[in-house]
Amino acid sequence: MAIFQDRFHAGRVLAEKVRKYAGRPDLLVLGLPRGGVPVAFEVAKALQAPLDVFLVRKLGVPGHAELAMGAIASGGVRVLNEGVVQSLRIPDNVIDQVTADEQRELERRENAYRGKRAAYEIQGRTLILIDDGLATGASMRAAVVALRKREPRHIVVAVPTAAPDTCAAFEDQVDEIICAMTPEPFVAVGMWYEDFSQTTDEEVREILEQAGEWVAQK
Repeated sequence: MAIFQDRFHAGRVLAEKVRKYAGRPDLLVLGLPRGGVPVAFEVAKALQAPLDVFLVRKLGVPGHAELAMGAIASGGVRVLNEGVVQSLRIPDNVIDQVTADEQRELERRENAYRGKRAAYEIQGRTLILIDDGLATGASMRAAVVALRKREPRHIVVAVPTAAPDTCAAFEDQVDEIICAMTPEPFVAVGMWYEDFSQTTDEEVREILEQAGEWVAQK
């Protein structure tokens, strides 16, 4: 059932879907770490655009970490999945504790990935925001809310694969949503990759360094 060999292959496929944005001087490609970064790398390379990361952390339900009760993003934004919170009757103090834990991890990754490199300016830019897929979309929604506060000109969310309903739900939240493939039944993002092994912190750093080199040479 796999469609993509790995995340880099998925990025090359996705790059063809966003080709119309090539050449825009205000373009910035943002990958959601960790899995979205290899995908975003191939898109940024194809469009010859700068690449950066935008940090988001899923808030997993205690004891069921893969189930998202929400997400946080850089800039102190928290988005809750009210359906999950209410159906499982998750108390506020539990949500706050998970949020605090994930905020520490978000800050650790921010320092680990970017190091001393300053983040790119967001205001007035056209953003292509990329992950390796959308299941519930909680992390991506948190990213969009956080980025809107920084006043970009245009936000495009682009992913190789997504649950059809989740892809459709983003039509009212961003300027454009591009889901290269929306298989039904969706099941999970990893279902559509032959190699869905975890991207490491070191791989993210190496990708950002390589992307920084081609921007410097332009």
